[in-house]
Amino acid sequence: MTFSLVARCARTGMFGMVISSSSPAVAARCAHARAGVGAVASQNVTDPRLGPRALDLMARGATAEETVAILRRSGAAMEWRQVLAVGNDGPPSIHSGERALGLWAEARGQDAAAGGNLLSHEGVPQAMLDAFDGSEGHLGHRLLLALTAGRDSGGEAGPVHSAGLLLVHDQPWPLVDLRIDWSEDDPIAALAAAWAVYRPQMGTYVQRALDPSAAPSYGVPGDP
Repeated sequence: MTFSLVARCARTGMFGMVISSSSPAVAARCAHARAGVGAVASQNVTDPRLGPRALDLMARGATAEETVAILRRSGAAMEWRQVLAVGNDGPPSIHSGERALGLWAEARGQDAAAGGNLLSHEGVPQAMLDAFDGSEGHLGHRLLLALTAGRDSGGEAGPVHSAGLLLVHDQPWPLVDLRIDWSEDDPIAALAAAWAVYRPQMGTYVQRALDPSAAPSYGVPGDP
């Protein structure tokens, strides 16, 4: 029911992920990231507990491969789960249980990993990874290119209805946490539109948290 990509930016140290699904509000359950630690997607008959647990393991020094191995051994009903993880050191890692729904597939690169279930064909994750690896610029931009490539290559076997983009950087809260929780049309296009609006302002929202007196006004009523 889902296709996603987790990634780190080798240039900035930023982590992030994108995800889309036929299910509602997929990012609320499946998207996890922590600044300075990594990004994790927990999907397919989702257990949201796996995301924070994976991030805790990586925060204590486990690589993504070690983290996924620990979850595979000790997690509940892991034959149903699909987990993608990327951390500071070493390659990304993926677990896809033997009871993952429908046609599932995965692809791994140096700084990113993609995976999905109930896919239209096995090449969807590789198309996402190729789009990510072949792009430049801000991590959010590259992630959205990857998600769009997944959709355009066939995506899920049926229509998708939700999508999300999550980015973390220097602060303990997300730099970007954009979600389209339900759309009858194209949630990935709606997510890209939300990113186009949010990206020019995202740095200022951090500035407002750290030093409100230095943050510019956006001209909304009541904001001088």
